[in-house]
Amino acid sequence: MSESAPIEHPGWLTSGDFTEADEPLRLFAAWFEEASRSEPRDPTAMSLATVDADGLPNVRMVLMKGFDERGFVFYTNVDSQKGRELDATHRGALMFHWKSLNRQVRLRGPVTRVDDAEADIYFASRPRLAQIGAWASKQSAPLESRHAFERAIAWQTAKFALGAVPRPPYWTGYRLLPLIMEFWHDRPFRLHDRVEFCRDTLDQPWRKTRLYP
Repeated sequence: MSESAPIEHPGWLTSGDFTEADEPLRLFAAWFEEASRSEPRDPTAMSLATVDADGLPNVRMVLMKGFDERGFVFYTNVDSQKGRELDATHRGALMFHWKSLNRQVRLRGPVTRVDDAEADIYFASRPRLAQIGAWASKQSAPLESRHAFERAIAWQTAKFALGAVPRPPYWTGYRLLPLIMEFWHDRPFRLHDRVEFCRDTLDQPWRKTRLYP
């Protein structure tokens, strides 16, 4: 995961029994707002699942850097394993697990890259050392030693000693556009609440289904 950063999100809030909600993005915003107050570490942490050319799944933790009606955004090196797999399949899955609230949210759908202007704005907001690290790291490639990485960091630090650090051409954001969103809330004796929202295409309305736990 990369460094934490403030999240911009819609000011949508709902109240009452979440199973009565009829719009998943507003429900997510409400849950995220609560998690932002209660999670001791980082409420933006989410698992990202992709699949390789042989159909073998991969999963890892990333940080959400924004969400709205267009989708959920995270950033990475496009030459990394996850970047290569996302560019090959254009599909992914995300999951948030907020232990402080006994809640989780699962999302599945197509994935696209963000445009260059959006990536540039976010990259410019990162701490300078994180910007340097993006240039120094050949993400997912074999690394002969930690010392070799530290040398690369030192070299890039000297290279960009003056002025702003530009965004590397191989570093950008991806946006998952959910077609399926499932909300799960822990209940005693494993009698959990589960509600799934589905839509066949991005321009169609959501359908809601309550699921057995």
